[in-house]
Amino acid sequence: MSELKRVARRKRALQWPVVLWLTAAWVLLWGELSVGNVLSGLIVAVVVILVFPLPPIAFNGRFRPVGLFRLVARFYIDLALASLDVARLALRIGKQPKSSVIRVDLRARSDLYMVLTAELLSLIPGSVVVEADRSSWTLYLHVLGAETSDDIERARRTALQQEGRLIRAFGSDAELADYARAAREGRPQ
Repeated sequence: MSELKRVARRKRALQWPVVLWLTAAWVLLWGELSVGNVLSGLIVAVVVILVFPLPPIAFNGRFRPVGLFRLVARFYIDLALASLDVARLALRIGKQPKSSVIRVDLRARSDLYMVLTAELLSLIPGSVVVEADRSSWTLYLHVLGAETSDDIERARRTALQQEGRLIRAFGSDAELADYARAAREGRPQ
């Protein structure tokens, strides 16, 4: 078998987790677990993968239960606190809250961690990622209520802490070491 065929076969094999994930999403959207829904979900997932092929995302990390627990727990705390803060800003009489678009230079050099960090930051009320620049590993984040330079630095620090929790939840030993070195060196910020 030629090397090209071997690579193509490996790429297709790597897509099966995506097919299973899309199938699960299909079944959840229909709201009923049945043989017909699972089969139709599989068919739709395979067609989507064939029509819209994506390059596989490299994941060299590992699942770290303690890190995942800390990530999820802190995410829910941030979610609750941000919801209260947005409600306070919405109900405030008089002065309209100011907002800022801030630049956050990520420390990890991974498409997966960049996307996951952006998603987690966008799920928190009062912030949304307006642009992600893969070439410089930069997120541009719109932050509600960021009026002072201290507010802006706090938002930037929060974003980097979120990225750090992701690395500690899913990163390989090498990724953890790289991230720790980048944090010590202050790269970038």
